[in-house]
Amino acid sequence: MATDTLTSGKNTAGGGGGGGASGLRRLLLDNGALSALVVLVVAMSLLSGDFLTTQNLLNVGVQAAVTAILAFGVTFVIVTAGIDLSVGSVAALSATVLAWSATSAGVPVWLAVLLAVLTGIACGFVNGALVSYGKLPPFIATLAMLSVGRGLSLVISQGSPIAFPTSVSRLGDTLGGWLPAPVLVMVVMGLVTAVILGRTYLGRSMYAIGGNEEAARLSGLRVKRQKVAVYALSGLFAAVAGIVLASRLASAQPQAAQGYELDAIAAVVIGGASLSGGVGKASGTLIGALILAVLRNGLNLLSVSAFWQQVVIGVVIALAVLLDTVRRRAGATPVAGGAAGTGASGGPGGKKARAVRYTVAAVLVAAVLGGVSFWNTGSSGGTTKLGLSVSTLNNPFFVQLKAGAQAEAKAKGVDLTVTDAQNDASQQANQVTNFISEGMSSVIVNPVDSDASGPSVRAANKADIPVVAADRGVNNAEVATLVASDNVAGGAEAAKTLAEKLGGKGRIVILQGTAGTSASRERGAGFAQGLKAYPGIEVVAKQPADFDRTKGLDVMTNLLQANGDVNGVFAENDEMALGAAKALGSKAGSSVAVVGFDGTPDGLKAVEAGTLYASVAQQPRELGKLAVRNAIAIAEGKKIDTTVKVPVKVVTAENVADFS
Repeated sequence: MATDTLTSGKNTAGGGGGGGASGLRRLLLDNGALSALVVLVVAMSLLSGDFLTTQNLLNVGVQAAVTAILAFGVTFVIVTAGIDLSVGSVAALSATVLAWSATSAGVPVWLAVLLAVLTGIACGFVNGALVSYGKLPPFIATLAMLSVGRGLSLVISQGSPIAFPTSVSRLGDTLGGWLPAPVLVMVVMGLVTAVILGRTYLGRSMYAIGGNEEAARLSGLRVKRQKVAVYALSGLFAAVAGIVLASRLASAQPQAAQGYELDAIAAVVIGGASLSGGVGKASGTLIGALILAVLRNGLNLLSVSAFWQQVVIGVVIALAVLLDTVRRRAGATPVAGGAAGTGASGGPGGKKARAVRYTVAAVLVAAVLGGVSFWNTGSSGGTTKLGLSVSTLNNPFFVQLKAGAQAEAKAKGVDLTVTDAQNDASQQANQVTNFISEGMSSVIVNPVDSDASGPSVRAANKADIPVVAADRGVNNAEVATLVASDNVAGGAEAAKTLAEKLGGKGRIVILQGTAGTSASRERGAGFAQGLKAYPGIEVVAKQPADFDRTKGLDVMTNLLQANGDVNGVFAENDEMALGAAKALGSKAGSSVAVVGFDGTPDGLKAVEAGTLYASVAQQPRELGKLAVRNAIAIAEGKKIDTTVKVPVKVVTAENVADFS
């Protein structure tokens, strides 16, 4: 490390006489992530006139906040050459504890917040103890906590979102009507991270442990205790991130923050940290989180396919890390917390030179962005622009909904931007705010969760952008119309169909959808209500399979081990029903009747073949068409009905040939 610092000092001294160009080159090489961020911002500004606006830049800050806060905590762990895969689950668990304590348990809000923070610290403490004293690899220890945290969140909430206390929900609002509170929290947590890493004994210990753990131990550091403290810090930051996330959504979602641990790790690595330890800093992590947020925001504004967005983000992450590797090989200053500001460039002359270079760079970047903003003043007007945020495109039902919407938009000659929320309520909130920045004529939302969609739809209400809800309603916000099938009625029809097939007597299994989603709750409630008329039907087991065919296969296979005598299955969508039929093998359609929901093409083929007995069809293509038709009408100022019902129909082998 000392050699690197001295070499870097010589290079800096040698480059000092090269003028501003050499200084700028050195600055960019020393800050590969910053260079990537600047390039991205300029590129997005050139490609989209909606990007470089005050409102949209604030949106980027809000969208980066949760990932950045999680990443700050993960930075501590990665600096010590560890890894923490549990932060997303810990965030969800902490938010759930807060919401449940303040509502169901009647605990004062301040105490509920304290309990949530202590929950995060406790989870981190367990991680640290397993790593330090249990000798478990960090990957395994935190992977176990990922599962435990998510499971406890579902147990406490019973799989349903819990309304967040109003006083805490203000963390998701804006201060003074313009400054988003999540951005302020992100900045504060970033400063705390910088102080811990650069100014405290614990921070210096992290770099020592990550650089050479055995040397740190021989130097007198209590490595085991330090590691426990590091993981506890990560848990604390995860709890804060969970509270901020739930505040944005006005509810604690038991399935919230899934996959966020990967974004957090990516942000830290993009920011210049090394997974082998000893290197990393708060500013780099913040830049990494901003890069991810700018990418997602910009790609949404450019109407890039949700599937291609995954590809682009992966490529950019690889390129950003590659740039950092090139920087290191070029002999740039290592991005280490303890070494920052030391060495040959750490004297008064070096500090003054660095200050000049940073000033020149800031002026150049400001000039470029200012020129881009002046040249590209906004998006073109005149054409009706619609935004459609779909809860997920990993489900054939919603793929058909999208196809119907796109067909109607093409027929009407309007621009339709479709985004995939991937069953993440927070990501959907980001997409809706991006639509607002684009100045959409109207927005169509297929909510991941009805409660969580409320805050972002209210933001659209304030911007005078009409919103159409598709398939599921939006709570605590104003929508122009709801275009949907009746899930409760459909569930009741499924119960009647299955019970009559079994002659009013039998043992059945229920495969539930993703816990916490309104579709799963409503279909399950309707089925339970309809089953009351058939006391001879016994539900022997019910388990969630997350609307997924593979999980439906696995869950049904497991349930058959203990319930081999079942003669009926109700799955809350066709995908799970098809998985269950696969698990049943030759029994499906012969000795066991399987009823699905949605009427997808694969589901209808299975009904025709006799593998499924029936499917409650919702006509998703028609639903998508009607949603776009009504969105266009309300954008043109026409009066529309507050509710548009798409007919639900039970499809069996008798009528499947006539169904479209």
